[in-house]
Amino acid sequence: MIVRKNKPSARSLLMLFVMVLAFLFVTYNLVFIIKHHMGGTWVAEELRFLDPVISMPGKVMALANSNSKFHVAVTATDAAYSQWQCRIMYYWYKKVKDMPGSDMGKFTRIVHSGRQDQLMDEIPTFVVDPLPEGLDRGYVVMNRPWAFVQWLEKADIEEEYILMAEPDHIFVNPLPNLTNGNQPAGYPFFYIKPVKHEKILRKFYPKANGPITAIDPIGNSPVIIQKSLLEEIAPTWVNISLQMKDDPATDETFGWVLEMYAYAVASALHGVRHILHDNFMLQPPWDFDVENNFIIHYTYACDYNLKGELTYGKIGEWRFNKRFYLSGPPPKNLSLPPPGVPESVVQLVKMINEATANIPKWDSLNRS
Repeated sequence: MIVRKNKPSARSLLMLFVMVLAFLFVTYNLVFIIKHHMGGTWVAEELRFLDPVISMPGKVMALANSNSKFHVAVTATDAAYSQWQCRIMYYWYKKVKDMPGSDMGKFTRIVHSGRQDQLMDEIPTFVVDPLPEGLDRGYVVMNRPWAFVQWLEKADIEEEYILMAEPDHIFVNPLPNLTNGNQPAGYPFFYIKPVKHEKILRKFYPKANGPITAIDPIGNSPVIIQKSLLEEIAPTWVNISLQMKDDPATDETFGWVLEMYAYAVASALHGVRHILHDNFMLQPPWDFDVENNFIIHYTYACDYNLKGELTYGKIGEWRFNKRFYLSGPPPKNLSLPPPGVPESVVQLVKMINEATANIPKWDSLNRS
């Protein structure tokens, strides 16, 4: 007996094609949902297909809001080490503030030393009180959340949004408002790992508040956030910082990033999640790309041999390390790194050299 095989009709082929597309779409979204329920992080790069306002390939679009301007606020001390960094930061803020694509508003250096200094006429400054003597236990960064509480309460801030920044930030490109309405924008730090430290963090973020993945892997800076939302979070941030510092195990584990964890926990306690932007900031020598990033954070030492090879942890034949200049500013005309060094390091040195060449009285004003 001969069995004849019927050829599939055009209609059946079309139905099969539609079913395959539907299956692929459901599978893709299911994987996306599972991934983020497990990881607990909403990353802007992966949300492009959901909300194009968050980011586009190669650039980030500004918030479509007539009130999208953000106030740049940097907390600092009156020490020479902090002063020279603030001067460089403010120089580049003025350079990029009014460039196309920028949503940068006014600038304030919040000095938490409790007294005026010689930069009052050079940089817009608001003086606040430090924590009561001994309360910071020698960890000066503990004054940062307390400074924001005082500034938010007493200052006249026109903008609806605030960028929390640090003295060792340089604006390498004009910065748009990276938030999505009332959802703030932050930068994911590779060393902030709430899941790894769940046992410790549960002391401050009980299970009743939610999964540990609700704590974002961030610090308070850089963060762009609505002023009203920061007003809610800041007092909690102060309290959590003090509680963490008062707990020996937490203090020993978190060390110099304790205050960063405190902000992340305080935000989570208020039910706040941040959109995470990898290109918010770059950190030489580990990050190379400058063009698609907004802030250079020069916290790490940059050590290279004359072949342009990184010698991190070992003093290089060429180096730049901000901690060499604790008592006064770096000299003008720092030598450029040797060939082969990443563009991010070259750009950092060039930007510092330009600032120091144009800031008046660079060599003398902020010597201790």
